[in-house]
Amino acid sequence: MATVLAPLADRWRVVKRSLERPLTSYYLILGGTSMLLAIGLMMVLSASSVYSFKVHDSSYYIVLKQLTWVAIGLPAAWVASRIDRRWLRRLAWPAVGVAVVLLALTQTSLGFAVNGNRNWLALGPLTVQPSEIAKLSVVLWAADVYARKERLLGNPVQALVPVAPVVVMISGLVVFQHDLGTALVLFAILLGMLWVVGVPARLFGIALSVVGVAAFYLAASNAERRTRLTSFIDPFADFQGAGWQAGHGLLGMASGGLLGKGLSASQQKWGSLPEAHTDFIFAVLGEELGLVGTLLVLALFGAVAYAMIRLAINTADPFVRYASAGICIWLMSQTLINIGMVLALLPVIGIPLPLVSYGGSALVPSLVALGLLVGFARDEPEARAALRARRRDRAPRDDDGTTPRSGVPAVLAGGLRSRRRGTERGRA
Repeated sequence: MATVLAPLADRWRVVKRSLERPLTSYYLILGGTSMLLAIGLMMVLSASSVYSFKVHDSSYYIVLKQLTWVAIGLPAAWVASRIDRRWLRRLAWPAVGVAVVLLALTQTSLGFAVNGNRNWLALGPLTVQPSEIAKLSVVLWAADVYARKERLLGNPVQALVPVAPVVVMISGLVVFQHDLGTALVLFAILLGMLWVVGVPARLFGIALSVVGVAAFYLAASNAERRTRLTSFIDPFADFQGAGWQAGHGLLGMASGGLLGKGLSASQQKWGSLPEAHTDFIFAVLGEELGLVGTLLVLALFGAVAYAMIRLAINTADPFVRYASAGICIWLMSQTLINIGMVLALLPVIGIPLPLVSYGGSALVPSLVALGLLVGFARDEPEARAALRARRRDRAPRDDDGTTPRSGVPAVLAGGLRSRRRGTERGRA
């Protein structure tokens, strides 16, 4: 038995040493995000091709729009990774105000409804979903508030005010748009942040109960939501009605098997599965890439989540701690809700899968948030030192050790510099 476990123990030690390196968070966030984005583009092309050809007379119309959003999101993420932290904290306050104004504008003539949710805004040629912008704004603003009140957070009132009232107000605006899914994500962010700042368990339990009761009331007060709430328990009981989407999502996942049917071989995307390239893209992924593909996506999300948690634990900056934790709670809660929805473990409430589902309003804020985390990870003291050492090691040299910059052999450069300093001292 010992001979069998010894190689496993050695491999675990190697993995553990790798995870303890200074640049672990940096590379996990950068690599995991890049791979999820690539898988997302591939799956958007596959899942949307039939619908895109039917509606827009081109199989590539939707994926080209997604590529446009990626072309906007990646530079925005790069800028976010380079932005000064002090400026970021200053921008968080007006960002929340802008998010509230945009949410309110959806109830004017500029707003329009999609699938019964009036949560879209027409700004010239662009259509924007303000609630997606609100998620990032709330996280950064709450992180700045908690960083400023770091020494006062032992008082539950200081931990609750003003964050809880503002998040509840924004969630109310989102609920007024009939977007229960986004409201649940905002409540998850609030509860997660309260847990991170150390709110007493009793108060945290009360807040969790209030959110649960409010969510149940909002779901039960609307006939359509009430039907969704009950139909997910057994989608096949009303397969031709309320259980159609959840049922076909399960059929797609089940038919994929271990390795899947292959890319572009999905049958559900031919019209049986609504929102195949948005909220239910994970079902198409499971059908085409099988259990292996779905586990790969889950592993990538897990790696990114580990890096975010590691960053929040290791940093000495309270703003970075709360921002990293808040972004982790936001993206991972949204991931769990989406996958739970596809697996019929949760009601169908219209939540996209981060980085994978189609949609620029969700993709760009997610990329900006991850860009911020890349910047946080790169600015860790040990990470900065490791990056500087790596740049020095990669500096080009000639075969004789000559540095291209000076044209002097590296071995002699130190002697020449010391001789020059001695001459200058003699002149003095």
